[in-house]
Amino acid sequence: MSRFLISCGGTGGHVSPGISLAEGLTARGHEATLLISMKKVDARLVEKYPGLRFERMPGRGFSWHPVRMARFASSQVSALRYCLGLMRAKRPDAVVGFGGFTSASAAMAGRMLGIPVALHEANRIPGMAIRAFGSFAARVYLPLGVRVPGVRAAAARYAGLPVRREIVRMPAAAARQALGLDPKQKVLAILGGSQGASALNAWARERLETLASEGIQVVCVTGLGKGAPETLALRSRMGERVAAVFMPFCDRVAELLSAADIVISRAGAGTLAELIRCEVPAILVPYPRAASDHQRANAAFFERQGGGLVVEEASLGGLHAEVLDLIFNDWLLRQFRGNLRRMDRANSLELMLADLEDLARPATGVGSAPPAEAAA
Repeated sequence: MSRFLISCGGTGGHVSPGISLAEGLTARGHEATLLISMKKVDARLVEKYPGLRFERMPGRGFSWHPVRMARFASSQVSALRYCLGLMRAKRPDAVVGFGGFTSASAAMAGRMLGIPVALHEANRIPGMAIRAFGSFAARVYLPLGVRVPGVRAAAARYAGLPVRREIVRMPAAAARQALGLDPKQKVLAILGGSQGASALNAWARERLETLASEGIQVVCVTGLGKGAPETLALRSRMGERVAAVFMPFCDRVAELLSAADIVISRAGAGTLAELIRCEVPAILVPYPRAASDHQRANAAFFERQGGGLVVEEASLGGLHAEVLDLIFNDWLLRQFRGNLRRMDRANSLELMLADLEDLARPATGVGSAPPAEAAA
């Protein structure tokens, strides 16, 4: 048995793959502890997993604003001190980071204590943590075709984002019934990522009655702190009841995605991996202020692979027409689903599990000398 420390806090796109990896490792008889942040979204996501071990660590997200940057730097010192103490106590055989501000201190602490460090980058444009610490990582898992300067070829592995085992496609009618929706009516799901998207929430409110008149049910996940749960009953032009559901958070992702004919979504890597797993076509609206504009790169790749379409946030005025053109085009929806099925052929989780077992096996734990390569 090996011991793994998985740093994955900050957003749902980091926490979810960390949970997937921890489930896979524990199923193979290993011990896994997940490092998450103090943010509400982390606490909400982990409620469903009482069988996993979580530790909440200090830390703040990076910002170029002078005051917030100072707070970030101070929090990283506290986080590093915390990680060093935790690693000395738990003596992990390997540290795995999924990016974000929690991975920086965990990776640095692992390096200082001579513990092998593995990093995972799911976005088409690598984030700051991967660029900063990839040069000394023993493993760097990357999307196919992505390169990171400074990462040794021997350390690079190509693997997608591991998806939680409960995220699997189920029959659409059963999923709609479970969510209280009409199995015979079309369903549009709107996702703004774990933080929610105010622009998409506003678009949904503005277009609600028009969509309902076409017989389209709407489920909008607004994000924590962006409104209370609400279910509305509207009418189609034929007089049929059409449901519209607004929820701050959804922990029934497989049901929601399986129920949807199409999804309007931001383009975070975690969401895209779940869309692919559940084979649901999407109209992606990349967050225009994402770090290094990585969501636009993710969305462009998704569109090129045939998983859906891209609409810029500045062009939301044309989104309604795109929805109507796609949601009633069963032939095109089948083509998109076939493409999504092809995109999901590789089992990223199994690849990572086998590789991490090899990485942890020769480790001698805390107190060993750093590898000669890292020391050099």
